[in-house]
Amino acid sequence: MSDIHAKVRFLPQSAQKVRAVIDLVRGKRADEALEILRFVNKRAALPVRKLVASAVANAEENFGVSREDLYVAKITADEAPTRKWRRFGARGRFKPLLRRSSHVTVVLRERGA
Repeated sequence: MSDIHAKVRFLPQSAQKVRAVIDLVRGKRADEALEILRFVNKRAALPVRKLVASAVANAEENFGVSREDLYVAKITADEAPTRKWRRFGARGRFKPLLRRSSHVTVVLRERGA
């Protein structure tokens, strides 16, 4: 069986902050990863949890794989385009503002495959 992929693109949070959450679930069983993400008190936990749940649903629906047999083989958070604008400051200067975003990809595999 091939790997099961799911992605979320242009997540409005920096890749550095998302990596702090995804490091908790890398290599874990899919059920265990969902439980961990349910109780993590970080803003990035909800979209990552939805992403893992979507990948599990893809596996069950498209490949007929049981949820208990899946584990998180690979999960990455990469930088997406940054929105840039400026805030004007004193003495004719300006302060650059950066709104960072990220692309998160999860790959599930069947245990023992």
